[in-house]
Amino acid sequence: MTTVTAPFAEPHAPELPAHRDGNVLRWISAYTASMVGDSVFFLALSWAAVRSGTPAQAGVVTAVSAVPRTLLMLGGGVVADRFGPRRVVIGSDTVRCAAVLAVAAMLWLTRPDLWLLAALAVVFGTVDAVFMPAVGALPARITGAGQLARVQGMRGLAVRFANVVGAPLGGLGVALGGAAGAFALAGLLIAVSVPLLISVRVREPAPVEPAGPGGTTPWRDLRDGLRYIRGHRVLAPLIVAIALGDLGFVGPLNIGLTLLADERGWGASGMGWVLAGFGLGAGAAALTLTVRGRLPHAGRVAAVAILLGAVAIGALAYVPSLLAAVGTALLIGLLAGLSGALCGALLQTKADPAYLGRVSAVGGIVSLGIAPLSMPLSAAAVGAWGTGPVFVVSAAVCGLGGVVALCVRDLRRAELPR
Repeated sequence: MTTVTAPFAEPHAPELPAHRDGNVLRWISAYTASMVGDSVFFLALSWAAVRSGTPAQAGVVTAVSAVPRTLLMLGGGVVADRFGPRRVVIGSDTVRCAAVLAVAAMLWLTRPDLWLLAALAVVFGTVDAVFMPAVGALPARITGAGQLARVQGMRGLAVRFANVVGAPLGGLGVALGGAAGAFALAGLLIAVSVPLLISVRVREPAPVEPAGPGGTTPWRDLRDGLRYIRGHRVLAPLIVAIALGDLGFVGPLNIGLTLLADERGWGASGMGWVLAGFGLGAGAAALTLTVRGRLPHAGRVAAVAILLGAVAIGALAYVPSLLAAVGTALLIGLLAGLSGALCGALLQTKADPAYLGRVSAVGGIVSLGIAPLSMPLSAAAVGAWGTGPVFVVSAAVCGLGGVVALCVRDLRRAELPR
């Protein structure tokens, strides 16, 4: 089994606040450009798929990227730990940029075919399988442990910005140049991140001693990573809490909200207002962590936020008006954003640096691979029993995550570094 490393081979002194650290700002700028490029890419992919086939075929094309991302993400965590997250992120963005620009060039010359779009989606999902664990492991190597909560807040703001800006930019690209123009814009935005990432300085972990005769293998690294997480007093219950929280959250706030808006007669505009309330709340949570940098009693605060967020999810199906639904969604966004950022910061600060990629991969699988499975189940359950019972059951599942966090002493008492 791989020997646990010392935190880092070289100290990072003096520690600058993340929002004033040029190294962190270069990374967050690269991350923002990449996320905006992702938003434009998925809009362009949806548009091109709809124009090239039936709605069902378009749905398959847009969903196919999730398959390699889910199946290969654990291996991506091993790659990030073996080769270093900075190198992996640079390589991933380079490949994504090249693939998207190549398809844009092909679409300038011919009409889009579904096979080409599906192949691009598979490539994107495969590269995401190594990109996402590396992105999760990188913050701990570019700033001090005491700044990781602030970095999580900055990262949350970047995601909110990408969600708000990406769709209009993608629509502008389609309006000016069709699917090819939108893909070209996505590729250029991702390309902006590469030189910024190259300029980011990282700290390397202390050397790891070989795990017995013959050194390590990728398979052994994977098993060691899973064994490390399973035996960790904070990480193991934290992963369980994240999984339960996301399982109860994803269904109601995606397909469930669409069905609830239709049932209440709010229409698309009403649903948009509810989503805006959620986004505003999540953005406020990210901004709070960016400004404060650290919250005391992180484990306990995250647990309480999950529990209160679960109550708000259950209440959303019973609010009497659209205005009340917007206010409830704002509260859900605030609590979910707070608990998500704190859980992410705890993952990064409690994990040994040599295992950060694999820890990030497991966290990504439960959030991006397992949790989305609740969406079709939620839709079927709403059809059978209505929105109210389904939202309440989902809230109970989400609340179990908070119960786990409160009941496990080491997680409840977990603190972020000062």
